[in-house]
Amino acid sequence: MKMSKRGLLGGAGAAAVAGLAGFLFGRGSEAAAEPFEVDLTPDQWRRRLTPQQYRVLREKGTERAGTSPLDAERRRGTFLCAGCDLPVFRSQDKFDSGTGWPSFTRPIARAVRTRPDRSLVFLRTEAHCRRCGGHLGHVFDDGPPPTGQRWCINGVALKFAPAGS
Repeated sequence: MKMSKRGLLGGAGAAAVAGLAGFLFGRGSEAAAEPFEVDLTPDQWRRRLTPQQYRVLREKGTERAGTSPLDAERRRGTFLCAGCDLPVFRSQDKFDSGTGWPSFTRPIARAVRTRPDRSLVFLRTEAHCRRCGGHLGHVFDDGPPPTGQRWCINGVALKFAPAGS
């Protein structure tokens, strides 16, 4: 079968557009299935989580800024993943970023993993629970000392356990 120059260029152009769209808007290979200790079916997750928690933790949604009571939480304690109860952040690492989401300078060691997120036009770094893979939020390099990082986390993806409880 003979292919015309126009057909070849058209096919190559379509492939380039599809590849660019996948790079800019898709999750790409970084979203490939990663093994997690807590591995539930979508139905099991829906029974365990509220609809808003499911949308954020399992579908990588975002809660509206300023809607989480955890943004104003000032007590000493630990923030847990709302999906599996893994301790992910400490209150001593929390700060008021003024963004409307709970923000931290660092997660608890080995509790949170990151991966590239190309779901918007620009590249971000997604933060997710290492035990259940639940989407927590994103990390940015515009935070205060000592790390210079801002872990901007959806409050609905967290539970708070006050110290001594």
